[in-house]
Amino acid sequence: MPTRLTVNGRAVSARSTPDTPLLWVLRDELGLTGTKYGCGVGACGACTVHVAGEPVRSCAAPVGALEGAKVTTIEGLGEGGAHSVQAAWLAHNVPQCGYCQSGMIMAAAALLRTNPRPTDADIDAAMTNLCRCGTYPRVRAAIHAAAERLAGGR
Repeated sequence: MPTRLTVNGRAVSARSTPDTPLLWVLRDELGLTGTKYGCGVGACGACTVHVAGEPVRSCAAPVGALEGAKVTTIEGLGEGGAHSVQAAWLAHNVPQCGYCQSGMIMAAAALLRTNPRPTDADIDAAMTNLCRCGTYPRVRAAIHAAAERLAGGR
């Protein structure tokens, strides 16, 4: 029995078995390859997407538990343009290798939705994604810049 989801505003039916991680449904069934596989156990955050507006590690979320859920991936974050976090990421040259960036951006967007003026401590607590390149200072600067941009209505 297919699992029905709304992914980036589009109704889809996942045909994978219910225990298949959402990550593989997104990548293999739907062709949305912006969400990355990192560790497979939900520890690194490279696979972070939003489910019902909350950040979720898609490699550890069985699709069968998500019947009717609204999922947003990096491809759907900006809704026709760059999200303020994406724009700040580029302006602050955050990515080096770039592999973890889609998950980082999704986690940062979720943080700013619930806390539009985060402190450094708030950012450090919320951003549990791992970056092998160590761009954490630039991540923090970009999140602050995105928060400023959002506060200014841009």
